[in-house]
Amino acid sequence: MDYWQMTAPCGLDCFNCLLYSAQSNEQLRKVIADKMQIPLEDAVCNGCRAQGGQIAAVKMTQPCKVYQCISQKGISFCCDCSDFPCDHLHPYVDLAAQRPHNIKVYNLCLIKKMGLQRWAEEKAKSGREKYFHGKLQL
Repeated sequence: MDYWQMTAPCGLDCFNCLLYSAQSNEQLRKVIADKMQIPLEDAVCNGCRAQGGQIAAVKMTQPCKVYQCISQKGISFCCDCSDFPCDHLHPYVDLAAQRPHNIKVYNLCLIKKMGLQRWAEEKAKSGREKYFHGKLQL
């Protein structure tokens, strides 16, 4: 798998996303379309980079700010930028349940520390599972 292509510039792991998995799973695509109340053809994603920063399933009409920024700066990931982390990565609570944006900065720090390949193979899936299903450790 091309982890560079399937990891969004903001650090989201597209290869672990249900919208990406729906490419090869028609039943999953139908469930997503029904749950999100979107057309069946929009209930799939090929990854942020492949779609120019626009994801139809979340009704984006223009590329996201992060994608625009890294494209203008000619870098691969936000963590490659001298301004990292910046307000483009700020999490927004109103959409936290629908979009995994709070995990972005964590992923980018790990990509920078571990390298993309090692992060994708060793940490991306467990990090996502812990983020969505884990319990706060005090």
